Amino acid sequence: MKLGIVGLPNVGKSTLFNAITNAGAESANYPFCTIEPNVGMVTVPDDRLDFLAEMYSPKKYTPAVIEFVDIAGLVKGASKGEGLGNKFLSNIRMTDAIVHVVRCFDDENIVHVEGSCDPVRDMEIINIELIMADIEMVQRRIERTRKAAKGGDKKLLHEVELLEALQKHLDEGKSARVFACGGTDAEIVGSMELLSLKPVIYAANMDEDGFSAGIENNKYYAAVSEAAAREGAQVMPICAKMEQEISELGAEDKAMFLQELGLERSGLERLIQCSYELLGLISFLTAGADEVRAWTIREGTRAPQAAGKIHSDFERGFIRAEVIAFEDLKACGSMTAAKEKGLIRSEGKEYVMHDGDVVLFRFNV
Repeated sequence: MKLGIVGLPNVGKSTLFNAITNAGAESANYPFCTIEPNVGMVTVPDDRLDFLAEMYSPKKYTPAVIEFVDIAGLVKGASKGEGLGNKFLSNIRMTDAIVHVVRCFDDENIVHVEGSCDPVRDMEIINIELIMADIEMVQRRIERTRKAAKGGDKKLLHEVELLEALQKHLDEGKSARVFACGGTDAEIVGSMELLSLKPVIYAANMDEDGFSAGIENNKYYAAVSEAAAREGAQVMPICAKMEQEISELGAEDKAMFLQELGLERSGLERLIQCSYELLGLISFLTAGADEVRAWTIREGTRAPQAAGKIHSDFERGFIRAEVIAFEDLKACGSMTAAKEKGLIRSEGKEYVMHDGDVVLFRFNV
Protein backbone atom coordinates (compact mmCIF):
# COMPACT_ATOMS: atom_id res chain seq x y z
CA MET A 1 0.00 0.00 0.00
CA LYS A 2 1.36 3.40 -1.03
CA LEU A 3 -0.04 6.56 0.56
CA GLY A 4 0.76 10.01 -0.82
CA ILE A 5 0.98 12.83 1.73
CA VAL A 6 -0.17 16.02 -0.02
CA GLY A 7 -1.17 19.58 0.81
CA LEU A 8 -0.34 23.21 0.15
CA PRO A 9 3.19 24.33 1.06
CA ASN A 10 3.87 24.83 4.79
CA VAL A 11 0.83 23.03 6.18
CA GLY A 12 2.89 20.38 8.02
CA LYS A 13 3.27 17.66 5.37
CA SER A 14 6.96 17.01 5.86
CA THR A 15 6.69 17.34 9.64
CA LEU A 16 3.99 14.65 9.61
CA PHE A 17 6.02 12.52 7.20
CA ASN A 18 9.06 12.76 9.51
CA ALA A 19 6.94 11.85 12.50
CA ILE A 20 5.44 8.70 11.00
CA THR A 21 8.53 7.46 9.17
CA ASN A 22 11.50 8.86 11.12
CA ALA A 23 13.00 9.32 7.65
CA GLY A 24 14.36 12.82 8.25
CA ALA A 25 12.71 14.58 5.32
CA GLU A 26 13.70 18.25 5.08
CA SER A 27 11.14 20.55 6.69
CA ALA A 28 11.45 24.34 6.49
CA ASN A 29 9.36 27.51 6.52
CA TYR A 30 9.27 28.28 2.78
CA PRO A 31 7.30 26.94 -0.20
CA PHE A 32 8.60 24.01 -2.27
CA CYS A 33 11.01 22.80 0.41
CA THR A 34 10.05 19.32 -0.81
CA ILE A 35 10.86 18.98 -4.52
CA GLU A 36 11.68 15.32 -5.09
CA PRO A 37 9.22 13.12 -3.16
CA ASN A 38 10.56 11.66 0.06
CA VAL A 39 9.71 7.99 0.54
CA GLY A 40 9.52 6.10 3.82
CA MET A 41 8.60 2.47 4.52
CA VAL A 42 6.68 1.86 7.76
CA THR A 43 5.87 -1.48 9.34
CA VAL A 44 2.29 -1.97 10.47
CA PRO A 45 2.11 -2.54 14.26
CA ASP A 46 0.23 -5.79 14.94
CA ASP A 47 -0.08 -7.29 18.44
CA ARG A 48 -1.31 -10.53 16.89
CA LEU A 49 1.96 -10.99 15.03
CA ASP A 50 3.89 -10.27 18.23
CA PHE A 51 1.92 -13.01 20.02
CA LEU A 52 2.66 -15.53 17.25
CA ALA A 53 6.34 -14.61 17.38
CA GLU A 54 6.39 -15.43 21.10
CA MET A 55 4.62 -18.71 20.40
CA TYR A 56 6.92 -19.90 17.60
CA SER A 57 10.24 -18.04 18.15
CA PRO A 58 10.61 -17.93 14.34
CA LYS A 59 13.77 -17.30 12.35
CA LYS A 60 12.02 -14.44 10.56
CA TYR A 61 9.42 -11.84 11.61
CA THR A 62 7.70 -10.05 8.70
CA PRO A 63 4.99 -7.47 9.39
CA ALA A 64 2.88 -5.77 6.74
CA VAL A 65 4.44 -2.61 5.28
CA ILE A 66 3.05 0.75 4.12
CA GLU A 67 4.97 3.12 1.86
CA PHE A 68 4.47 6.83 2.59
CA VAL A 69 5.39 9.39 -0.08
CA ASP A 70 5.86 13.05 0.92
CA ILE A 71 4.88 14.89 -2.26
CA ALA A 72 5.85 18.49 -3.11
CA GLY A 73 3.43 21.21 -1.96
CA LEU A 74 0.88 22.19 -4.58
CA VAL A 75 -0.38 25.66 -5.53
CA LYS A 76 -3.17 27.07 -7.72
CA GLY A 77 -2.56 26.29 -11.38
CA ALA A 78 -0.78 22.99 -10.78
CA SER A 79 -2.93 21.28 -13.42
CA LYS A 80 -1.51 23.83 -15.88
CA GLY A 81 2.06 23.24 -14.72
CA GLU A 82 2.30 26.10 -12.19
CA GLY A 83 4.81 25.68 -9.36
CA LEU A 84 5.77 22.03 -9.26
CA GLY A 85 2.37 21.03 -10.62
CA ASN A 86 3.37 18.46 -13.24
CA LYS A 87 5.73 16.73 -10.81
CA PHE A 88 3.07 16.76 -8.09
CA LEU A 89 0.40 15.25 -10.33
CA SER A 90 2.65 12.50 -11.69
CA ASN A 91 3.77 11.53 -8.19
CA ILE A 92 0.25 11.39 -6.79
CA ARG A 93 -0.87 9.22 -9.70
CA MET A 94 1.40 6.46 -8.38
CA THR A 95 -0.31 6.24 -4.98
CA ASP A 96 -3.23 4.09 -3.76
CA ALA A 97 -4.72 6.80 -1.54
CA ILE A 98 -4.16 10.40 -0.48
CA VAL A 99 -3.40 11.74 2.98
CA HIS A 100 -4.35 15.40 2.49
CA VAL A 101 -2.82 17.56 5.24
CA VAL A 102 -4.70 20.78 6.01
CA ARG A 103 -3.55 23.39 8.51
CA CYS A 104 -5.99 23.98 11.35
CA PHE A 105 -4.19 26.59 13.43
CA ASP A 106 -3.19 30.24 13.22
CA ASP A 107 0.49 31.18 13.46
CA GLU A 108 1.79 34.44 12.00
CA ASN A 109 5.34 33.06 12.16
CA ILE A 110 4.58 30.28 9.64
CA VAL A 111 4.11 31.49 6.08
CA HIS A 112 0.87 30.46 4.36
CA VAL A 113 0.96 30.73 0.56
CA GLU A 114 -2.65 31.97 0.53
CA GLY A 115 -1.98 34.56 3.22
CA SER A 116 -4.34 33.19 5.88
CA CYS A 117 -5.51 29.98 7.53
CA ASP A 118 -8.63 28.55 5.88
CA PRO A 119 -8.49 24.74 5.65
CA VAL A 120 -11.70 24.35 3.61
CA ARG A 121 -10.34 26.80 1.00
CA ASP A 122 -7.07 24.84 0.99
CA MET A 123 -8.96 21.56 0.50
CA GLU A 124 -10.82 23.06 -2.45
CA ILE A 125 -7.62 24.38 -4.08
CA ILE A 126 -6.08 20.93 -4.25
CA ASN A 127 -9.33 19.16 -5.13
CA ILE A 128 -9.96 21.57 -8.02
CA GLU A 129 -6.45 21.02 -9.37
CA LEU A 130 -6.97 17.24 -9.31
CA ILE A 131 -10.37 17.65 -10.98
CA MET A 132 -8.89 19.93 -13.68
CA ALA A 133 -6.25 17.31 -14.48
CA ASP A 134 -9.00 14.65 -14.65
CA ILE A 135 -11.12 16.75 -17.02
CA GLU A 136 -8.29 16.78 -19.56
CA MET A 137 -7.91 13.01 -19.26
CA VAL A 138 -11.66 12.40 -19.67
CA GLN A 139 -11.83 14.71 -22.69
CA ARG A 140 -9.07 12.76 -24.42
CA ARG A 141 -10.82 9.46 -23.63
CA ILE A 142 -14.12 10.80 -25.04
CA GLU A 143 -12.42 11.81 -28.30
CA ARG A 144 -10.77 8.39 -28.71
CA THR A 145 -13.96 6.49 -27.86
CA ARG A 146 -16.10 8.61 -30.22
CA LYS A 147 -13.78 7.77 -33.12
CA ALA A 148 -13.87 4.08 -32.24
CA ALA A 149 -17.70 4.15 -31.95
CA LYS A 150 -18.30 5.53 -35.46
CA GLY A 151 -19.21 2.04 -36.64
CA GLY A 152 -22.21 2.06 -34.28
CA ASP A 153 -20.83 -0.19 -31.52
CA LYS A 154 -23.49 0.09 -28.77
CA LYS A 155 -21.01 -0.68 -26.01
CA LEU A 156 -18.70 2.15 -27.11
CA LEU A 157 -21.62 4.54 -27.63
CA HIS A 158 -22.73 3.86 -24.06
CA GLU A 159 -19.18 4.53 -22.87
CA VAL A 160 -19.23 7.92 -24.62
CA GLU A 161 -22.50 8.78 -22.81
CA LEU A 162 -21.00 7.71 -19.50
CA LEU A 163 -17.83 9.75 -20.04
CA GLU A 164 -19.82 12.83 -21.09
CA ALA A 165 -21.86 12.54 -17.86
CA LEU A 166 -18.61 12.22 -15.92
CA GLN A 167 -17.15 15.27 -17.66
CA LYS A 168 -20.24 17.32 -16.77
CA HIS A 169 -19.91 16.14 -13.16
CA LEU A 170 -16.25 17.19 -13.04
CA ASP A 171 -17.02 20.54 -14.75
CA GLU A 172 -19.29 21.30 -11.78
CA GLY A 173 -16.26 21.05 -9.49
CA LYS A 174 -17.21 17.66 -8.07
CA SER A 175 -14.61 14.92 -7.60
CA ALA A 176 -14.86 11.57 -9.38
CA ARG A 177 -15.18 9.93 -5.93
CA VAL A 178 -18.80 11.15 -5.69
CA PHE A 179 -19.81 10.32 -9.29
CA ALA A 180 -22.72 7.89 -8.99
CA CYS A 181 -22.28 4.74 -11.06
CA GLY A 182 -21.98 1.02 -10.54
CA GLY A 183 -21.25 -2.30 -12.21
CA THR A 184 -19.50 -2.10 -15.58
CA ASP A 185 -19.73 1.72 -15.57
CA ALA A 186 -17.76 1.86 -12.32
CA GLU A 187 -15.14 -0.43 -13.87
CA ILE A 188 -14.77 1.91 -16.86
CA VAL A 189 -14.35 4.96 -14.62
CA GLY A 190 -11.96 3.06 -12.35
CA SER A 191 -9.78 2.01 -15.29
CA MET A 192 -8.90 5.65 -16.01
CA GLU A 193 -6.87 6.14 -12.79
CA LEU A 194 -8.41 9.55 -12.16
CA LEU A 195 -6.72 11.62 -9.46
CA SER A 196 -9.97 12.81 -7.89
CA LEU A 197 -11.16 9.19 -7.70
CA LYS A 198 -8.46 8.26 -5.19
CA PRO A 199 -9.68 7.70 -1.61
CA VAL A 200 -8.78 10.55 0.77
CA ILE A 201 -8.00 10.97 4.45
CA TYR A 202 -7.92 14.59 5.56
CA ALA A 203 -5.27 15.02 8.26
CA ALA A 204 -6.42 18.06 10.24
CA ASN A 205 -3.09 19.37 11.53
CA MET A 206 -3.45 21.38 14.75
CA ASP A 207 -0.90 23.10 16.95
CA GLU A 208 -0.12 21.64 20.38
CA ASP A 209 -2.42 24.00 22.30
CA GLY A 210 -5.33 23.38 19.95
CA PHE A 211 -4.90 19.61 19.99
CA SER A 212 -4.54 19.42 23.78
CA ALA A 213 -7.62 21.62 24.29
CA GLY A 214 -9.79 19.07 22.45
CA ILE A 215 -10.81 18.81 18.81
CA GLU A 216 -14.40 19.73 19.63
CA ASN A 217 -13.17 23.26 20.43
CA ASN A 218 -11.33 23.74 17.15
CA LYS A 219 -13.42 25.72 14.64
CA TYR A 220 -11.15 24.72 11.77
CA TYR A 221 -11.51 21.01 12.54
CA ALA A 222 -15.30 21.35 12.57
CA ALA A 223 -15.20 23.03 9.15
CA VAL A 224 -12.92 20.33 7.71
CA SER A 225 -15.19 17.56 9.07
CA GLU A 226 -18.26 19.16 7.52
CA ALA A 227 -16.59 19.59 4.12
CA ALA A 228 -15.17 16.03 4.17
CA ALA A 229 -18.59 14.55 5.02
CA ARG A 230 -20.00 16.07 1.82
CA GLU A 231 -17.54 14.08 -0.28
CA GLY A 232 -17.54 10.90 1.83
CA ALA A 233 -13.92 11.31 2.97
CA GLN A 234 -12.39 10.50 6.35
CA VAL A 235 -10.95 13.08 8.74
CA MET A 236 -8.20 12.41 11.28
CA PRO A 237 -7.21 15.05 13.86
CA ILE A 238 -3.47 15.20 14.44
CA CYS A 239 -0.71 17.44 15.74
CA ALA A 240 2.24 16.81 13.42
CA LYS A 241 4.71 18.62 15.69
CA MET A 242 3.62 16.55 18.69
CA GLU A 243 3.78 13.33 16.65
CA GLN A 244 7.35 14.18 15.70
CA GLU A 245 8.23 14.55 19.38
CA ILE A 246 6.51 11.25 20.19
CA SER A 247 8.40 9.46 17.40
CA GLU A 248 11.72 10.34 19.03
CA LEU A 249 10.81 8.68 22.36
CA GLY A 250 11.52 5.14 23.52
CA ALA A 251 8.65 2.65 23.86
CA GLU A 252 8.03 3.26 27.60
CA ASP A 253 8.24 7.05 27.37
CA LYS A 254 6.02 7.01 24.28
CA ALA A 255 3.33 5.00 26.10
CA MET A 256 3.52 7.37 29.08
CA PHE A 257 3.31 10.48 26.87
CA LEU A 258 0.28 9.12 25.00
CA GLN A 259 -1.40 8.27 28.29
CA GLU A 260 -0.85 11.82 29.57
CA LEU A 261 -2.48 13.12 26.38
CA GLY A 262 -5.41 10.74 26.83
CA LEU A 263 -4.56 8.91 23.57
CA GLU A 264 -4.64 5.13 23.16
CA ARG A 265 -2.58 5.12 19.97
CA SER A 266 -0.06 7.28 18.13
CA GLY A 267 -0.97 9.23 15.01
CA LEU A 268 0.80 6.61 12.89
CA GLU A 269 -1.33 3.80 14.29
CA ARG A 270 -4.52 5.83 13.80
CA LEU A 271 -3.47 6.72 10.26
CA ILE A 272 -2.78 3.06 9.43
CA GLN A 273 -6.20 2.02 10.77
CA CYS A 274 -7.88 4.78 8.73
CA SER A 275 -5.96 3.68 5.63
CA TYR A 276 -6.97 0.04 5.98
CA GLU A 277 -10.63 1.03 6.46
CA LEU A 278 -10.49 3.49 3.56
CA LEU A 279 -9.06 0.95 1.12
CA GLY A 280 -11.05 -2.03 2.46
CA LEU A 281 -7.96 -3.97 3.51
CA ILE A 282 -7.49 -6.74 6.08
CA SER A 283 -4.58 -8.94 7.16
CA PHE A 284 -4.29 -12.70 7.42
CA LEU A 285 -1.41 -14.34 9.26
CA THR A 286 0.90 -17.28 8.63
CA ALA A 287 3.01 -18.77 11.41
CA GLY A 288 5.68 -21.41 11.93
CA ALA A 289 9.24 -21.95 13.09
CA ASP A 290 10.65 -20.41 9.89
CA GLU A 291 8.55 -17.23 9.79
CA VAL A 292 5.55 -15.40 11.21
CA ARG A 293 4.10 -12.96 8.70
CA ALA A 294 1.17 -10.63 8.05
CA TRP A 295 -0.28 -10.52 4.54
CA THR A 296 -2.46 -7.63 3.35
CA ILE A 297 -5.47 -8.41 1.15
CA ARG A 298 -8.74 -6.75 0.20
CA GLU A 299 -11.91 -7.57 2.10
CA GLY A 300 -13.87 -10.25 0.28
CA THR A 301 -10.78 -12.07 -1.02
CA ARG A 302 -11.31 -15.85 -1.30
CA ALA A 303 -8.83 -18.40 0.04
CA PRO A 304 -7.14 -19.35 -3.28
CA GLN A 305 -6.46 -15.71 -4.17
CA ALA A 306 -5.14 -15.07 -0.64
CA ALA A 307 -2.83 -18.06 -1.10
CA GLY A 308 -1.66 -16.49 -4.36
CA LYS A 309 -0.33 -13.52 -2.37
CA ILE A 310 2.25 -15.92 -0.93
CA HIS A 311 3.10 -17.65 -4.21
CA SER A 312 1.30 -18.16 -7.52
CA ASP A 313 1.77 -21.95 -7.13
CA PHE A 314 -0.30 -21.83 -3.93
CA GLU A 315 -3.25 -20.42 -5.88
CA ARG A 316 -2.78 -22.61 -8.93
CA GLY A 317 -2.57 -25.85 -6.94
CA PHE A 318 -4.90 -24.85 -4.09
CA ILE A 319 -6.42 -27.80 -2.23
CA ARG A 320 -7.69 -26.32 1.03
CA ALA A 321 -6.96 -23.79 3.75
CA GLU A 322 -6.56 -24.84 7.37
CA VAL A 323 -7.87 -21.82 9.27
CA ILE A 324 -8.24 -20.67 12.85
CA ALA A 325 -9.32 -17.25 14.08
CA PHE A 326 -6.46 -15.54 15.92
CA GLU A 327 -8.57 -14.95 19.04
CA ASP A 328 -9.38 -18.68 19.25
CA LEU A 329 -5.70 -19.57 18.89
CA LYS A 330 -4.73 -17.04 21.55
CA ALA A 331 -7.33 -18.42 23.95
CA CYS A 332 -6.05 -21.98 23.42
CA GLY A 333 -2.39 -21.01 23.73
CA SER A 334 -1.11 -23.41 21.05
CA MET A 335 -2.07 -25.05 17.76
CA THR A 336 -2.07 -28.44 19.47
CA ALA A 337 -4.65 -27.31 22.03
CA ALA A 338 -6.71 -25.69 19.26
CA LYS A 339 -6.73 -28.96 17.26
CA GLU A 340 -7.86 -30.89 20.32
CA LYS A 341 -10.81 -28.51 20.68
CA GLY A 342 -11.67 -28.81 16.97
CA LEU A 343 -11.17 -25.10 16.31
CA ILE A 344 -9.01 -25.50 13.19
CA ARG A 345 -11.32 -25.54 10.19
CA SER A 346 -10.72 -26.97 6.73
CA GLU A 347 -11.97 -24.46 4.15
CA GLY A 348 -12.32 -24.79 0.39
CA LYS A 349 -12.09 -22.54 -2.65
CA GLU A 350 -15.19 -20.47 -1.82
CA TYR A 351 -14.03 -19.48 1.67
CA VAL A 352 -13.86 -15.69 2.14
CA MET A 353 -10.91 -14.67 4.30
CA HIS A 354 -11.41 -12.75 7.55
CA ASP A 355 -9.14 -10.28 9.29
CA GLY A 356 -6.89 -12.14 11.73
CA ASP A 357 -7.25 -15.57 10.15
CA VAL A 358 -4.20 -17.72 10.93
CA VAL A 359 -3.82 -19.96 7.89
CA LEU A 360 -1.91 -22.93 6.53
CA PHE A 361 -2.53 -23.44 2.82
CA ARG A 362 -2.43 -26.96 1.36
CA PHE A 363 -1.61 -27.12 -2.35
CA ASN A 364 -0.32 -29.48 -4.99
CA VAL A 365 1.32 -28.46 -8.27
